[in-house]
Amino acid sequence: MKFFPGCTSAFALLMFSTLPGVAQQPPSQNPLAVKVTEVAVDSAKPDPQVAQALKEISPDRIRATIEKLVTFKNRNTLSSNDQEMLAQGLGVIATAKWIQQEFESYSQACGGCLQVKTDSFVQPVANRVPTPTPLTNVYAVLQGTDPENAKRIYLVTGHYDSRNSDTLNTKDPAPGANDDGSGTAVSLECARVLSKYKFPATLIFLTVAGEEQGLDGAKHFAQMAREQGWNIEAVLNNDIVGGNTTPGDTQQRKDTVRIFSEGIPASAKPEDITRIRNSGGENDSTSRELARYIRATTKEYLPAGFQPTLIFRRDRFLRGGDHTAFNEEGFAAVRFTEYREDYNHQHQNVRTENGIEYGDLPKFVDYTYLANVARVNAAVLASLASAPASPANLRIDTRGLTNNTTLTWDASPGGHAVGYEVLWRDGDQPYWEHAMNAPAGATSITLPMSKDNVFFAVRASDANGHVSLAVVPRPSGRIDVPGRPAATPPGM
Repeated sequence: MKFFPGCTSAFALLMFSTLPGVAQQPPSQNPLAVKVTEVAVDSAKPDPQVAQALKEISPDRIRATIEKLVTFKNRNTLSSNDQEMLAQGLGVIATAKWIQQEFESYSQACGGCLQVKTDSFVQPVANRVPTPTPLTNVYAVLQGTDPENAKRIYLVTGHYDSRNSDTLNTKDPAPGANDDGSGTAVSLECARVLSKYKFPATLIFLTVAGEEQGLDGAKHFAQMAREQGWNIEAVLNNDIVGGNTTPGDTQQRKDTVRIFSEGIPASAKPEDITRIRNSGGENDSTSRELARYIRATTKEYLPAGFQPTLIFRRDRFLRGGDHTAFNEEGFAAVRFTEYREDYNHQHQNVRTENGIEYGDLPKFVDYTYLANVARVNAAVLASLASAPASPANLRIDTRGLTNNTTLTWDASPGGHAVGYEVLWRDGDQPYWEHAMNAPAGATSITLPMSKDNVFFAVRASDANGHVSLAVVPRPSGRIDVPGRPAATPPGM
């Protein structure tokens, strides 16, 4: 997704239509309601740096990571209290130490570019935590090169804990190759590759524990980030992305990965929910815009034979994952998951019964597929960290009834934006269909289109064509109708 050069002089008329004193009339009566000149939404050339980084994603390195994770036998979070496992160098604590060493080796390779950190705490007694249990999240920070834009953070995560048929079992094998060795491998591989490059904004490569006990590690990290005021603008959670290879499974698809995203934000207050309903924004949460960004970015950088499938649901039916913990703290977060899960290879003791092989073993992971998932993650992280910040305080004028639409916004923070692009889609469409460039230097525009028929968004662009996440407008005021008392949208 890149910014497209300026359009026709008709924009001068569009700008004139926004000046004070110019009446807003229906297009049929308004000579200034000119035809919009569109540009393509998603047809730019990829950034060479990002394209080069994707070539460095290695299926062999990913395989080696997963095979190493499996050697820790049982990565159940509760094994941190298992003295026998600790003495043998097995279990979740030994796994955390190995992940930390991997991050440190990547940092050494790039001259100390990564800040390798741990987030350790004691999880209190809970439904799946019978005794107070130490947990450690391990992560690496690639600090942005621009002081202002480095405040923006983009994060990829996977959980390194595992389980077998018994949530509390710390002794028997729980290999967790796909759930979630695959997501851990994505985070590590993105760190290994992207640490070789520099970006204006900050990247965090995270691995968490406690997912199988109730998203405990992710909850602690997300709460810490919120309390400390971190500006996390996107979270990519990878959980079960190994592209299951069970023999005879003819319904698995190796050409896609599912992207789950919430609609009504988990963190929304009652007044937020009212506003979302009144403006029809149920399909335009920040997480949904992140999902659309992933789809568009993948179209740029990966072949047509591997593209994401967007599922407009927070997670699989009545299930959850670590991205939910970030959603609950108000962060935009999505989940990556393979198209068709094999439940014989999730949360199962390793065994063979009635000719069926159970257990989450490395041989059921498709490493070519998993490398493609890692490439999608890396492309999105690098694109977001290269792009300017989104425009701020985007508003749609709702102070009167008109078939024109006026959008206003504040300049993109950080100083990297050189222009803005207005996006819209018809009311019955899920993806952004149309785009146009705002006039140079403008932070407002009036369009001859009814806000009742289409959905709008605006994104920022830099001089190299990188584009920000799209943001959708909020209503700017009450609707005033001659002859009626001023009313908020519910009164209409």
